[in-house]
Amino acid sequence: MTTTATITAQTAVPTTARHGRTRRYLLVVSALAALIVVLAIAFAMIGDVIYPVGDVLAVIGGHDVPGASFNVGQRRLPAAALAILAGAAFGIAGSVFQNLLRNDLASPDIIGITSGSSTAAVIALLVFGLSGPSVSAVSVGGGLLVAAAIAALASGRGGFGGRLILIGIGVSAMLVSVTSYLLMYANVNSVPAALRWLNGSLNNASWDDLPVLLVALVVCGGGVLALQGNLMPMELGDEAATGLGVRVQRLRLTLMLLAVALTAFATAASGPISFVAFLSGPIALRLTGRSNHSPVLPAALVGAVLVLAAELIGQHALGVRLPVGVVTGLMGAPFFLYLLIRSNRKGAVQ
Repeated sequence: MTTTATITAQTAVPTTARHGRTRRYLLVVSALAALIVVLAIAFAMIGDVIYPVGDVLAVIGGHDVPGASFNVGQRRLPAAALAILAGAAFGIAGSVFQNLLRNDLASPDIIGITSGSSTAAVIALLVFGLSGPSVSAVSVGGGLLVAAAIAALASGRGGFGGRLILIGIGVSAMLVSVTSYLLMYANVNSVPAALRWLNGSLNNASWDDLPVLLVALVVCGGGVLALQGNLMPMELGDEAATGLGVRVQRLRLTLMLLAVALTAFATAASGPISFVAFLSGPIALRLTGRSNHSPVLPAALVGAVLVLAAELIGQHALGVRLPVGVVTGLMGAPFFLYLLIRSNRKGAVQ
């Protein structure tokens, strides 16, 4: 005979497990946020001249510190802020695509969206001789246009996610070829600027570069966070999500538009920082484990950590200064190959 105590003990187990997952989620989010602060301060301290923590905090507090006010306040802090904003935008976008399409390969930098922004920017730089905000605007437009083209080519009945990934990889390869052609025949004096932009770089970041990306992150990232509660039902499949009251097609379109916009604005601000969108979601899932919470926020924080850490490594740890996109590419390429091999074995991409 089942007693009341037995029933209470049985129901307490899943409740306890749920609370444990929530505690782990909050701990991971708090730890990532603290790590971002530590890395940002280290970013501001370390350079050709190393400043003590007190000077950095004084500059952040608005005080005038000889030497540090310029080097920290006008050079390093804007770069750190750009790293955080761009990393968070890439992280959110990657997590959204991977969750919606239920495939770790479905990342904006794998399926051609960042390539669209990059090629558009190169055309603006090398063909039309544009610079500054004009290049950023063209880059955003290029990313949105290529995303729309890939979605249109992938549309049809069944297998949308697999088609989107394969078509996106093909479009990305085509755009890389176009970019290579433009670089080969461009004016030699214009190529260095294009190459710096293509590799993803935080050099020459200024406070003027941040407002547009910040607004995009608040609006689009806030929109994703507001809708993130519906991402977990989507993981169960379209039919199950519809049965739970989710308007699948409308939600998918809205979230994809928000993720594409985040990718395009981040690419326009910092260049295509490779594999950040690709890595952030899987790393966040491994850190948080099975949770009742969406991985979008942890993915944003992981993205910021990756960009900050990669920039510190690229500038100060290798004996030669490398753009942040080169460092993230070195980190992400082996993981991409691993996932590609695993997906082929499981027949995940059809």
